Amino acid sequence: MDNIIVLATSNKNKLKEIKELLKDFPVEIKSLADFGPMPEAVEDGATFDDNAYKKALHYAKVLGVPCLADDSGLAVDALDGRPGVYSARYAGPKATDWDNCEKLLGEMAGETDRAAHFVCVLSLATPAGPALTWEGRCDGEILTERRGEAGFGYDPVFFYPEFGKTFAEVSMAEKSKVSHRGRALAEFVAEFPKVQTWLRQRMAEIKPPKPDHSEFEHNDWSQERMC
Repeated sequence: MDNIIVLATSNKNKLKEIKELLKDFPVEIKSLADFGPMPEAVEDGATFDDNAYKKALHYAKVLGVPCLADDSGLAVDALDGRPGVYSARYAGPKATDWDNCEKLLGEMAGETDRAAHFVCVLSLATPAGPALTWEGRCDGEILTERRGEAGFGYDPVFFYPEFGKTFAEVSMAEKSKVSHRGRALAEFVAEFPKVQTWLRQRMAEIKPPKPDHSEFEHNDWSQERMC
């Protein structure tokens, strides 16, 4: 089963993107949509790393195959890193992208330090617990009002200096070349031959996971997290 990776999402665009990036490798990419109903992962971690790992490990255990998950969000310097892991629900559990942007702009009113960055953490977990992680980051600034109609989330208020535009004013292809998620995925794909070797080794020696999965070890090409 080391030649199968399940992407822990039902998002068709994410699935298409991953399949395109890994099209030259002998691996089959599936998504949660390929399986029946299953309990959702509880993403209550304090960091993006925690949540990506929790989601990847949860579905790897449920399905018995390696799973790749991501967690991402916006961190604003003047707000001590908020909204952070609460980015998607910053204005409340049922908040829309518009609601979240409104709350952010309100909290940033009068602030002179507009520095902010997007973060994305990818976690590839095996059913027994070990996982590899990659992180991407993209730095920019928070504007005082929305600009652009493309993108999603905080893209209309996130100004990227190298473009001289917000992420909502550029195409998805342009954004993906420099975005936090694009950078994390680029690292993942660049290391994929080593990832396949790692998966073969880990899937061949699966052991029941221990309850504590808070520790992780580093190697010289990525991060391996151990249960």
